[in-house]
Amino acid sequence: MSNDTLKTIKSRRAIRSFTTEQIKDAELQTILEAARYAPSAMNRQLWHFTVIQDQTLLKDMTATTKKDAIKTAPDFMQERMKSDTFSFWHNAPTVIIISGADENRFAATDCANATYSMMLAAESLKIGTCWIASGMMLFETANAQAYKERLKIPAGYTPLYSIAVGYINGDEPAFPERKADVVTYFK
Repeated sequence: MSNDTLKTIKSRRAIRSFTTEQIKDAELQTILEAARYAPSAMNRQLWHFTVIQDQTLLKDMTATTKKDAIKTAPDFMQERMKSDTFSFWHNAPTVIIISGADENRFAATDCANATYSMMLAAESLKIGTCWIASGMMLFETANAQAYKERLKIPAGYTPLYSIAVGYINGDEPAFPERKADVVTYFK
């Protein structure tokens, strides 16, 4: 059985190469609308989305994170971060940071739902995304609070996830093999 939703789910890939062209505002709003309609515990919708399209700010965020996080990052990341061209968000023209309310016991789940909903909406628009966990190291540095304030993340909210968003530069990655033995049935 196949339908448009399953086709979108199956065609989505992590994109790590983006054009410099900024996505259209209407596309961005569609992506954010998908996040707002994601499921959340008790429908409380205790999330906040920070959209960053300012390339100077993104470069500053990367430089700050590199300076503090390079000492504690895994070896493979330390090597990548030494490059002058390194960008946590693969030089995407748009980055969305997803924050959850500290009071919400289910913030990680709710925000993960919203993040994936945005990624699927972007895929349906033929816009590439990549879920970037390493970008959140910024909020583990000595400058975390200053950046939360600079990015206008509401008090009582913690940045949990980020995604790089943009038009795909080049070919999409090949479809990776999927494991078949990951389900146990009890009927």
